[in-house]
Amino acid sequence: MNRSATPAARLYPWQDRKGDFSPLKAIVFAGVFLPGLWLVARAMMGTLGPRQMIEINHQTGLWAVRFLLLTLAITPLRHVWRWPELVFVRRTLGNAVFAYGLIHLVAYAGDLAWDVPKVISEIFARVYLTIGLMVLILLTPLAITSTNGMMKRMGGLNWRRLHHLVYPIILLAALHFFLQSKLGVTEPIVITAVAIWLLTWRLLAAWLGEARIATLPATLALGATMTVATAFGEALYYYLKIGVAFSRVLPTNFNPAAGIRPAWIIGGIVLAVLAVAVFRRFLPAKKSARRSARQPGVAAKPEASSQPQGNAA
Repeated sequence: MNRSATPAARLYPWQDRKGDFSPLKAIVFAGVFLPGLWLVARAMMGTLGPRQMIEINHQTGLWAVRFLLLTLAITPLRHVWRWPELVFVRRTLGNAVFAYGLIHLVAYAGDLAWDVPKVISEIFARVYLTIGLMVLILLTPLAITSTNGMMKRMGGLNWRRLHHLVYPIILLAALHFFLQSKLGVTEPIVITAVAIWLLTWRLLAAWLGEARIATLPATLALGATMTVATAFGEALYYYLKIGVAFSRVLPTNFNPAAGIRPAWIIGGIVLAVLAVAVFRRFLPAKKSARRSARQPGVAAKPEASSQPQGNAA
């Protein structure tokens, strides 16, 4: 019997659906542990600062949001990059979001000396903490139903409907992160911009079709629009927050002495996405050429479509 055609009885996070070792899945699986391991190393070295729990709280919350954005980015990237196998790492990223979010809450309780009544009162007294708790509550059913068994029991349609919760989750998570940020707003603005970018891509894909919105010109156009929108969004924030005029904030995007601006980061992400997309567009042609050279007259088989997996639809 052909081993590659027989599904493995039990698959590990570093194996593909055939039971073979997957470098992509292995790298992502190892990668989601790195922020946590770095926190453990910092704790052992005593570099977490005087309030160790609050530092763990901040870092795990930050990585939960980052992994959430990566989870939501899987669908756009697999189309723009023509890399369907990316869908198979979505589950790992989604579960990492829930794990870091849970540690985020536990560390907050630890900073309050495990005083549960005080933790509860603080959460409901502060809007940004209430929003954070809502995010974790919404993430819970997604984590519980992330297994293949739950997908089969629920049925594909019901499962996808449930996992559409990722859309309000990302908006609430970005709002929570923005409201709780006390020192600098560059990363909150960037995270909010990326969240809006990814949700806009989904809306356009539903309207125009994924194939049309995933082209290089469409990707460039949407990315450039989001870069400009980020610059105006930053200016709007400072105008509403402290009354700084647009004419004082917008020019900083053209002044290197003003430091790295959020729009620069979004623009850099756009260029990185396009660079990978261009690079990957050369790979199939080269592989097909080598395959055709070895087997004249044999057409290459098209890539099989991937069934969605993971914690986010």
